Order: sequence, then structure tokens, then C-alpha cells
Amino acid sequence: MNLRNATTVVALVVLALTWGSKPPTLVLVIVGIFLATSVLSAVHFAEVVAHRVGEPFGSLVLAVAVTVIEVGLIVTLMVGDSAGNATLARDTVFAAAMITTNGILGLSVLVGALRDHTASFNAEGTATALATVSTLAVMTLVLPAFTTSAPGPEFTSSQLAFAAVVSVALYGLFVFVQTVRHRDYFVADDEEHAAPPSDREALFSLALLVVALVAVVGLAKVESKAIEDVVTGLGAPKAAVGVVIALLVLGPETLAAYRNARRGRVQTSLNLALGSAMASIALTIPAIAVASIWLEGPLVLGLDSTQIVLLVITMVVGALTVLPGRATVQEGGVHLVLFAAFVFLAVNP
Repeated sequence: MNLRNATTVVALVVLALTWGSKPPTLVLVIVGIFLATSVLSAVHFAEVVAHRVGEPFGSLVLAVAVTVIEVGLIVTLMVGDSAGNATLARDTVFAAAMITTNGILGLSVLVGALRDHTASFNAEGTATALATVSTLAVMTLVLPAFTTSAPGPEFTSSQLAFAAVVSVALYGLFVFVQTVRHRDYFVADDEEHAAPPSDREALFSLALLVVALVAVVGLAKVESKAIEDVVTGLGAPKAAVGVVIALLVLGPETLAAYRNARRGRVQTSLNLALGSAMASIALTIPAIAVASIWLEGPLVLGLDSTQIVLLVITMVVGALTVLPGRATVQEGGVHLVLFAAFVFLAVNP
């Protein structure tokens, strides 16, 4: 067993030993170290799997794997303290959407444009992904703020069920289009020339990828209390904690997207960014809909006015970025500024 595999397993052991506890500062430092190594390991294992199965399956594996574990964490937190987490699902999903569609997408375009003067990608596939993300976001995060059947920015049970079914249907349709019907729309122009790993190595890497992602999300949760104390000390609202946790959880996608963009594979980076945003919305909402059967207290999904403005301008700018099929450092910079605005307003609403 090499060093990367060993540290991945040890990170899971550290998670098991610290889960549900309030570790002292020294232990939190150790947890942070293993959190960072788990992010790096997850990216490596995802790249091995991606090389074996090819694109766009590789980016799909990483996006879905991270999101499934993230959804499990959200549901666990809501079940544990449902009364104090009425907006947890909304804040987490919105944070994931803004991080991916502005932070990761902007970074990918910027790095790709700096490398090749302009970042080139397939407009048809990327626009399809952005349109799906936009529709999912409006259906699940914006409409609850305007419906009138339930008081406040909430869905009724039937409305939540409809949103869940629509989310699953749209995501399933997109996966079919991405992997079967129009797979060529989501594949980078350049292909890997190195020999792909064996089936055994790919399966082993897939298993370790799951272990690494469990470690990333779990260790981020262990660090959450310390993060909450820091955020509270700075006078920021509780929602800012969710942003920090989302940043940590999306570390593997961010690093994988950066590395692909640095190699000129901007299409793969955009697959990761928009695929992660899509999976986060389309998998979280149905899971919350099922969990709401036994959850107590309100479930607030509707965004406030500031969040809606940020979401709308993100989708407009995103469309202007992806429709030409190529982008410059300016477009990358605009998305990163929107990401910075999101983080700043999360801390200073």
C-alpha cells in the first residue's frame, strides 16, 4: 500500500475517532491536515477512474459521489437538530450552486484563458448543463419565495413532492443526454494518450475515492464547530458557516477542475463545475422531500431577495460566457467577482 492509500485509510480512522466529539485545538489541526490530504487523494483517485472510463463519465463519477455524501451529511444534521436548521438545505444548496457556477467555473475559464489566450469548450453541451442548473435552481429555490399556498418561503407537501419529481426527471434526462444521446458535446477535444489503468486498479481507485470523499465531508463536519466559533466571533451570521463547509466539501471538484484547465481541458472542468451544481440541487431536494416526512419544524427553501439577485445575474452572465464556445480572462474574472460578492455578502448580509 503506497503513502496516498495509507493516508486515505488513516483519515477515515481519524474521522471515526473524532466524530461526535469536541476535540481540542491540537487535534483539530491534525484533522485539518488529514482533511487536506483527503482532498488531494480524492482528486487523484477520481482522475484514475476518469482515465479508465473516459469523459464525461469521469467527471460525473466525482460530482455524483461528492453530492451523495454531502446530501447524507445535510439530512443527518437536519434530523439531529431539525428545529434549528430550517434553512440548512437551502443555504447549502445555494452555496454549492454559487461556488460551482462562479468560483469553479470562473477559475477554470481564467486558467484556461491564461494558458491558451482564450478558453475553448463545446457551447452546446455547456449551455445544456447551464440551462438545466438554472431551471433546477428556479424550481426549487426561487419559486418557494413566491408561492402562496404555504406561509413564508416554503413549499406545501404536494409542491415539494412535485419539485422533487421534476428534479430527478431533469437530472436523469441530462445524464442520458450527457452519456448516451449527445456524449460528444461533453468531451474535450484532446484525448489521453497514456494507457488506461486496468479494471482492477480502476475499481480499487473507485473504492478509495468513496473512502476519501467520506473523509472529506466527515472531517469538514468535525471542523464545523471550530469554524462556527470563528464565524460567530467575527459577528457573521450562521449561514456563513454553511458557506465555509461547502467550500471544504467542494475542494476535490475545485482542485480537479483547476488541474484539467491547466492542461487545456476546459470542457472537463466545466463538466465538473456545472455537473456538481446540478447534482447538488437535483439530489438534495428529493432527499429532503423524503426526510421531511419525519422532520419537525419548517423547511425554508425560498431564497431571500439578495440571494435571488445573485442567482439571476449569475445565470445571465453564465449564458453570455458559455454560448460563444470560448471565453477570455475577462469572463473568468467576472465570475470570480460574483463569487467574491457571494462570499462577502454571506458574511456581511
